[in-house]
Amino acid sequence: MLLSGGLDSTTTLAIAKDFGFSPYALSFDYGQRHKIELECAKRVVLDMNVAEHVIAEINLRVFGGSALTGDIDVPKQQNFDEMIKGIPVTYVPARNTVFLSFALAWAEALEAANIFIGINALDYSGYPDCRPEYIKAYQQMANLATKASVEGGLQIKIHTPLIQLSKAEIILKGLGLGVNYALTSSCYDPGDDGRPCGQCDSCQLRAKGFLEAGVIDPLLSKFRIKEP
Repeated sequence: MLLSGGLDSTTTLAIAKDFGFSPYALSFDYGQRHKIELECAKRVVLDMNVAEHVIAEINLRVFGGSALTGDIDVPKQQNFDEMIKGIPVTYVPARNTVFLSFALAWAEALEAANIFIGINALDYSGYPDCRPEYIKAYQQMANLATKASVEGGLQIKIHTPLIQLSKAEIILKGLGLGVNYALTSSCYDPGDDGRPCGQCDSCQLRAKGFLEAGVIDPLLSKFRIKEP
């Protein structure tokens, strides 16, 4: 289970558990600006009782090329039309390919056939590595590239249960499974204490999701922030 500590991956973790899996959670310290998400991931795994949690260290900041891993400002106060116009500067080059490769390696070592990732192509489709065709291609590659598949007949399956859900649908699904969203962080440019900026694309999409779901975001209550 790829777990960032954000809203989507935490919901996906809850779905995996609801499916009857005993998840092994994998997070990354990759030089990201919003490293607070790792503290959130630690809180989430304690709350949701996963089998094991590993935080892998890889430094994507040496490459840069993104507002999350380089000296590029995080866009603020964009409207939704601006957010979906081309691939945004918050895209981290090949990030999901790197992350899925680590997940594939651990899955093979565990003799596990199922990998879960909380990507979404509906509410925010700007990232090329969040598309269904990308996941289909990666899954095909995974079954060609591993000893467990080639010699052992293991069929790797990449699960993307959120890929066609709106943010509001994701939130309602998670609440139905008992997810505590106060433990999560979605902000690309949070304060040192984890306070969300409320203005980046991710904060705005999270706020839009809670508004459309008709639910108050408990993270705002935690920081005593008024709803937008």
